Amino acid sequence: MLITYNSCETEIPAIDQKLISDWVNRVVVNNGSEIGEINYYFCSDDYLLQMNREHLNHDYFTDIITFDYTVANIISGDLFISVDTVKDNAEDYKCEYFEELHRVIIHGVLHLLGIDDKTDEDQEIMTQKEDESLVLLSEIH
Repeated sequence: MLITYNSCETEIPAIDQKLISDWVNRVVVNNGSEIGEINYYFCSDDYLLQMNREHLNHDYFTDIITFDYTVANIISGDLFISVDTVKDNAEDYKCEYFEELHRVIIHGVLHLLGIDDKTDEDQEIMTQKEDESLVLLSEIH
C-alpha cells in the first residue's frame, strides 16, 4: 500500500496523513479491493482548471479530478483536489472545511472503486458511500 500526499501551487492541508491513509485503506478493503498506489495532489483552482481543460476538455472549476490506473482489484490512481473549491463548497454546504475535504478525499477513492456520479441515481449511491465512509473515519479517529 502506498498513499502519497503532494502539493501543486498550494500547501498540503493540515491533515493527519497516517489516519487518512489508514481510513482510505479500510474503505478500499471493505469494498473487496486493495490499494496499489494512490497519489493525492492538493492544488489551486487555477491549476485544476487548467488540468480539466487539457485532459478532459471541460472548461469549469471542480473540486477533484481522478485519474484511474486500477487493474483488477488493485486500486491505483492520481487524485487532484482543489483546496480553493473545497473551501468554497464547505461554505456553500454549511459544513466544516475538513469535513468537506475528507468527503472529497474519499470521493476520488470511490471513483477508483467503480462508483460513478453521472446520474441522479448514481449521485445518491455516491453520497451514501461517502457518508458511510465518513462514519468509519469518525469511528477510527
